[in-house]
Amino acid sequence: MKLINYKLENQIEYLTKDKPTKFFKEYLQGILEDTSKAYYQKADYVGLSMNELKAKIDTLSQSIKQFQEYKKKLSTSLDIAKEIIATVFLDNGIERIDGNIVSSITLTKEARKTKRILDILDSNEVMRLGYVKFEPDIEAIEKALETKEGLKELDKLVSTVLTTITVPAKVKVNIKHSIISDNQIDELENIIEDVA
Repeated sequence: MKLINYKLENQIEYLTKDKPTKFFKEYLQGILEDTSKAYYQKADYVGLSMNELKAKIDTLSQSIKQFQEYKKKLSTSLDIAKEIIATVFLDNGIERIDGNIVSSITLTKEARKTKRILDILDSNEVMRLGYVKFEPDIEAIEKALETKEGLKELDKLVSTVLTTITVPAKVKVNIKHSIISDNQIDELENIIEDVA
């Protein structure tokens, strides 16, 4: 691992479209005109400086990908934990727990969502009636099915299925709107140590 950046690498790193590039051009010109260095050393210096920045970009891209994957994993874990904690609370008849540092932990109610799913039985006929984009216009069909005329003309061309999605109850942590003091942090650490 290289610990020190090349001077040219630093200069490339700070180039922006809204800043003058005169100093960079002069520095690069000086490298090319330096007679104490062989041409291959100049090529190596310029090439390695650019490659180092490319390596940084590649490393950052990989790190960003890993962080995104980790963020997704943590979000999934948090959602699962919220559902499990809510289930345990419900099993024990708990709707709310008040805390000292955390204002409270409350339950969101289980919710159900109903969604209409269309199944186009005859796409060509539906499109001939004018419900078309580059494919049947689902939004227009759904609106039409809410009218008598639309129901009549689409009756034998589409079918609908109602699905109900259950959103499980989850817990919600309500933080007090004050700054957590060092004493509260110490208290929380003691609670965590006692539980662990």
